[in-house]
Amino acid sequence: MFSSHGPSVRELAVQGLSSVERGYDLLAPKFDHTPFRTPDRMLDAVEETLAQREGAFGAGLDVCCGTGAGIGMLRRLCRDRVTGVDLSAGMLAEAGRSHTGDDRVDFVQADARALPSGLAGSYDLAVSFGAFGHFLPSERPALFSGVRSALRVGGVFAFPIGAPIPPSSPVWWAVAGFDAAMRVRNAVWRPPFVMYYRTFPLSGVRADLRAAGFTVETVPLEHFGRQAGGAPRWRLVLARRV
Repeated sequence: MFSSHGPSVRELAVQGLSSVERGYDLLAPKFDHTPFRTPDRMLDAVEETLAQREGAFGAGLDVCCGTGAGIGMLRRLCRDRVTGVDLSAGMLAEAGRSHTGDDRVDFVQADARALPSGLAGSYDLAVSFGAFGHFLPSERPALFSGVRSALRVGGVFAFPIGAPIPPSSPVWWAVAGFDAAMRVRNAVWRPPFVMYYRTFPLSGVRADLRAAGFTVETVPLEHFGRQAGGAPRWRLVLARRV
């Protein structure tokens, strides 16, 4: 996809007709050559913002870590253990190959909506990048409660969130069309493949985080500039366990 090293149209079609777990198992060897990998520019912006505002952390958790794009960032921010959690064994295998021999890093295969009890109260920082479209709004409370349980009191759950796209933008119509196509696909085909772009608005996310036991603030990611009206294009959500 957009690269000779990326997946073909046929491979993407097979992935899209699979479950989320199986789809990513299939895509894993070529995932880092697709636009779906979190850009280094975003990782750098989040790392810089966290370092300036929070300083160093103890242990770090990457929720839905995929092939491990965020693990290097966590290693630099955290003094102690760094763990990546993902549903896909294929994605974790790719992540593990990138960090072979690093005794500070471990990976756990698990559903983010039901994190293992062994992770409870173990982390000072949790992050997540690009995965929230895989969770329906009704699943956010379980997701956020699980992350809260994995954090120590005072621990931070940090993730970037983009500004709403105005309907006047061609991008709005592109993502609206994608979401509509996915709803049709999931209505007529099993197993479902949950991936939507417009189900994670800041207002609803903020309310669900507070209900799960976090205080919530947002910080502009100035690296990405501001919209015509002055609002930041991207914010970093900082949810702190109370």
